[in-house]
Amino acid sequence: MPSRGPLASPRRKANVTNAPGSTAPAAIRNFCIIAHIDHGKSTLADRMLQITEVVETRKMREQYLDRMDIERERGITVKSQAVRMPWRTRSGDAEGDRFVLNMIDTPGHVDFTYEVSRSLAACEGAILLVDAAQGIEAQTLANLYLAMGNDLTIIPVLNKIDLPSADPDRYAEELAHLIGCEPEDVFRVSGKTGEGVIELLDAIVEQVPPPSGEADAPPRAMIFDSVYDTYRGVITYIRVVDGRLKARDRIRMMSTRADHELLEIGVISPEPQVAQALGVGEVGYLITGVKDVRQSKVGDTVTDERKPAAAALPGYTEPKPMVFSGLYPIDGSDYGNLREALDKLQLNDASLQFEPETSAALGFGFRVGFLGLLHLEIIRARLEREFNLDLISTAPNVVYQVTMEDGEQVEVTNPSEFPEGKIAAITEPVVKATVLTPTDCIGPVMDLCQSRRGVQEGMDYLSTGRVEIRYTLPLAEIVFDFFDQLKSRTKGYASLDYEIEGSQEAALVKVDILLQGERVDAFAAIVHKDQAYAYGVKLAQRLKKLIPRQQFEVPIQAAIGSRIIARENIRAMRKDVLAKCYGGDITRKRKLLEKQKEGKKRMKTVGRVDVPQDAFIAALRSDEN
Repeated sequence: MPSRGPLASPRRKANVTNAPGSTAPAAIRNFCIIAHIDHGKSTLADRMLQITEVVETRKMREQYLDRMDIERERGITVKSQAVRMPWRTRSGDAEGDRFVLNMIDTPGHVDFTYEVSRSLAACEGAILLVDAAQGIEAQTLANLYLAMGNDLTIIPVLNKIDLPSADPDRYAEELAHLIGCEPEDVFRVSGKTGEGVIELLDAIVEQVPPPSGEADAPPRAMIFDSVYDTYRGVITYIRVVDGRLKARDRIRMMSTRADHELLEIGVISPEPQVAQALGVGEVGYLITGVKDVRQSKVGDTVTDERKPAAAALPGYTEPKPMVFSGLYPIDGSDYGNLREALDKLQLNDASLQFEPETSAALGFGFRVGFLGLLHLEIIRARLEREFNLDLISTAPNVVYQVTMEDGEQVEVTNPSEFPEGKIAAITEPVVKATVLTPTDCIGPVMDLCQSRRGVQEGMDYLSTGRVEIRYTLPLAEIVFDFFDQLKSRTKGYASLDYEIEGSQEAALVKVDILLQGERVDAFAAIVHKDQAYAYGVKLAQRLKKLIPRQQFEVPIQAAIGSRIIARENIRAMRKDVLAKCYGGDITRKRKLLEKQKEGKKRMKTVGRVDVPQDAFIAALRSDEN
């Protein structure tokens, strides 16, 4: 495919202005960029901002649309960002027609799949971005299937063609085979140098269809993201599907039935620009002064209060937390600060749920629900960085449904909630996992999946060197360290994607850890019956190494109910009470030893085992090789 060279080449002036609300739908193109993590989504978005000149060169920075420090440091996108870009197509050597390109930069991780699906629903086209040095990854496939499910026009693009390790011919053929096009139809660009990006922008205009909608119908707009601003309240990002939304109108959120006055409406280009109205196909933001982001739910439909739409836009669901973990401050006096910090983060993240809980070992803390492990990592990192908190988190758990023999249903998000008594059945969530791996790593991957109670559903060869393996796995088996194990067994080449498939019955038991006869709830776990003994032995041995020796002997026991399945002893620290006895009668030595023995017995009855914080952290982290 011909290229116009690097970014530094001369280029026509692109800074045309199309006033929001007055742009005809035929001149609008709504598209998003979907890709696996670290395939260059944000870098390509940077070049588009630079070429369309919506960001001045002096203000330009890397990952311009990533607003959080943690996004910039980790090179991942956590929140969707929308930006409006003016563009003129080429007509020979002359300037062509004016268009408005609305780009939505979506998250790439499986934890934020729901946000990605809503962003896709707000578009007519999608750029499927693949790293020319790495090829197709699992999340690439997952996002492609989401885009196809929304009936979007797919534009295949290979990025990073400037890398020495790039193999564009090989991966263009792989990508063409996946989508059903010719390898010559795959665009080859470099988000770093700008090579090929101009041609890609022209292709978006040519291939992506304009938005369709009824301009005279009651207004309907879909919320695809919302953020909290300290001074202005909730800023809601919308895509108008039908009708027209105007400033100072009274609007209604159709799922919550909440009515608000529309204080401000506008577009992001890439900084907010106030508009009088937004019409069919336009993407922008609205501000109502609301202070709770949970009133602007992703996927909800916005309509006019006086002339409401008859039906909401399809696809809205409540995002449900899939993984639960306890967060406790290391310093107990920080409990109030942790509550305040979680309240503030919840303003920005409606999917975050938490409730207070108490642990005998860890003190006061919160049980927090997350969308997945990355979501957990992001939230914990933000709490520690932005609010200066030192935290300890318990091992992540999923939601179990326990049915008692009398028919009572109990939802368990924490091992301490596991009911006592006779249990009829326990169900656990299962996922459909897709693993992409080099063909020479098939054996280790299958061994890992089967050791985690996986059932193979199928296997397809994408090319001679890459294979897609599909498994059904319990969610509990992959939320802890499955991804780390997968990477280590495949030398970092495998990629994983999963989606919730439902639930299944399983033979699960609760394993308790007892220190000196007392249960330590922080170490309790719900595991499969066949793995309970191995888990109990492993954790007891690990704690024996981590807990310092006391003045008295400490038994560490693993138990299922009242049955002990493993035991280790931490030997007592021995003080040489006979050091002062040199020579003399043996009865004197025996008297001193008996006195010490009685003292240790008394200490054992009243003594308390102190478990250091680093022992909790180390014990809850897997050391499996």
